[in-house]
Amino acid sequence: MAAGAPAHPATGTTTDTTDTTSDTTADAGASGERPFRIVAVTSCPTGIAHTYMAAESLENAGREAGIEVVVETQGSAGFTRLDPAVIAAADGVIFAHDVPVRDKDRFAGKPTVDVGVKAGINKPAELITEVRGKAARGEVSAGSAPGTPVERSGDSAEGYGTKLRKWLMSGVSYMVPFVAAGGLLIALGFAIGGYKINKAPSVMDHFMWLQADSWGALFFQIGVVSFGFLVPVLAGYIAYGMADRPGLVPGFVGGAISLTINAGFLGGLAAGLIAGGVVIGIQKVKIPASLRGIMPVVVIPLISAAIVGFLMFVVIGKPIASAQKGMTDWLNGLTGTNAVLLGALLGLMMCFDLGGPVNKVAYTFATAGIAVASPSDSAMKIMAAVMAAGMVPPLAMALATTVRGRLFTQTERENGKAAWVLGASFISEGAIPFAAADPLRVIPSAMVGGAVTGSLSMAFDATLRAPHGGIFVVPLIGNPVLYLIAIAAGVCVTTALVVVLKGMRKQAPEGTGAGVADTAIAAKVDSKEPVAA
Repeated sequence: MAAGAPAHPATGTTTDTTDTTSDTTADAGASGERPFRIVAVTSCPTGIAHTYMAAESLENAGREAGIEVVVETQGSAGFTRLDPAVIAAADGVIFAHDVPVRDKDRFAGKPTVDVGVKAGINKPAELITEVRGKAARGEVSAGSAPGTPVERSGDSAEGYGTKLRKWLMSGVSYMVPFVAAGGLLIALGFAIGGYKINKAPSVMDHFMWLQADSWGALFFQIGVVSFGFLVPVLAGYIAYGMADRPGLVPGFVGGAISLTINAGFLGGLAAGLIAGGVVIGIQKVKIPASLRGIMPVVVIPLISAAIVGFLMFVVIGKPIASAQKGMTDWLNGLTGTNAVLLGALLGLMMCFDLGGPVNKVAYTFATAGIAVASPSDSAMKIMAAVMAAGMVPPLAMALATTVRGRLFTQTERENGKAAWVLGASFISEGAIPFAAADPLRVIPSAMVGGAVTGSLSMAFDATLRAPHGGIFVVPLIGNPVLYLIAIAAGVCVTTALVVVLKGMRKQAPEGTGAGVADTAIAAKVDSKEPVAA
């Protein structure tokens, strides 16, 4: 998310499109020419931070270029589809996304630029120039036919690795809200009812309105039910990313079987990929026209669910369950130096791309460990290390702009004020404006600080039952004082490195820099929506 025009927290659409359009139209009217018009779609795995930052960046670049840019943000709060008339009148299309664009066929037949969401944040002017060049040359996307499921999930020119990442991120993006809701409810249950609340009887049989233990048990049991959806949702929406809606049934079935056979998170990943592949295979079979009507509602769900169920129960389920158990036992056995090294590795990953795929791998790894009613101490230590490291980059940038403001532009100093809140809320994306402006100095510095914090958190045996929350869940953290010391140490290390590295170069001229603030992220924080690392 970015500054200038915050995203509307309820719809995920931007609020200044009308003003932008009217301004550019007025300018164009003076010259007697219609301004060039672009429609865009932005989306990221969690549908919160990068989605709105890319939208704002594109809108600002369009305003500077004197053209109309209208963005559809396909975020976690839902999205409002662009008016078909707006799409029809557009001269070009920009897709800046890391998960499949929903209803992509609406934009067929127009000059199109298709890139990752970070390109929309970091180089919006170049994307606008590219789409204008395609329009001038008459290059358009495929015709108005719906396209195959594989084409929906990514450009056909993409490599398999890129497509695989988008499929996996599709599953993660739908899973994260369940993680936030379930994890925070479980943590709240423990906070109210104590650490034995997981032994409480069902609130259907025993609930006293005036007893704190009953409320603690209620929150805990709701959270456990929410967590029970994690693996099926992950598997279902991985398959959805691959095969669209027909992939949901076999994906959910495979994910549920994964829980039944104790294959856990790894089983969910495998089930989702298998389900999507099976559906794509079925859809390639030529069938009589008379049977096409029942294919999506009867034939595909029946055959795909049966195949996925057979493979999970009989063929691959047991090996995956054994691998899951082996990984769990290994994590539970981590002590001393090994635990510290794992904390450092997770810290490096959390700060490498600030909310991108590598960050999400570390975060998903941590949340998968606590996505049970009674997580192990090792799993809670990993979750604590991941959250602590993710808080370091924005807090460090905020501190650096405070203690050495002359090394930063005016825009960056303003971003630094928002970064205090974003970092404290465990929103790593708060450091993206700084990383985009000076990646060679900011990212390595953030990684070093994150590694320090992650290793110290593990060394201090800090634990965390909640998958999110930042400083707002400190009462739920084991060894909270040492945990805060670990975060402070990493922040100081990153701040010192950034200040030293920036001090070694010529000071940037006033008014230049990233130019991307985070009021859209702040809007999400203010609205108390769950956010991802």
